[in-house]
Amino acid sequence: MAMRRNISSGSKFEAEIAYSRAVVTGSWVLVSGTTGYDYSTGAISSSIVEQAEQTLKNINKALVDAGAAMTDVVRVHYILPDAKDFPDIWPVLRKWFGDVGPAATMIEARLMKEEMKIEIEVTARISSKAESDD
Repeated sequence: MAMRRNISSGSKFEAEIAYSRAVVTGSWVLVSGTTGYDYSTGAISSSIVEQAEQTLKNINKALVDAGAAMTDVVRVHYILPDAKDFPDIWPVLRKWFGDVGPAATMIEARLMKEEMKIEIEVTARISSKAESDD
């Protein structure tokens, strides 16, 4: 049976809503929908580009805490209140995922707070050197 380990970022939302930033089960890391808050200050930029960058920094930290890396990401969901903003963040996405190329979906939906302009959720699989690419 796979062991389960919960990862917390210290975000107030995790405690209030009763969820984990990420859950590790076996070789899988499931990262919850993450937004662009700087967890050290509680601040969020009004720029979608800056929010996207901070969101991916937050996700990267969760992955590292789980023993994974951005290169292990196999699936990503982008959720934006306004799909017209999506092209603005493509350079940020290329920076983080350009060499990774995960399967991806962009969804237009309202987010929990008006100040949130993007939420990103990823699934990663920690690869083993003993695995083949078959």
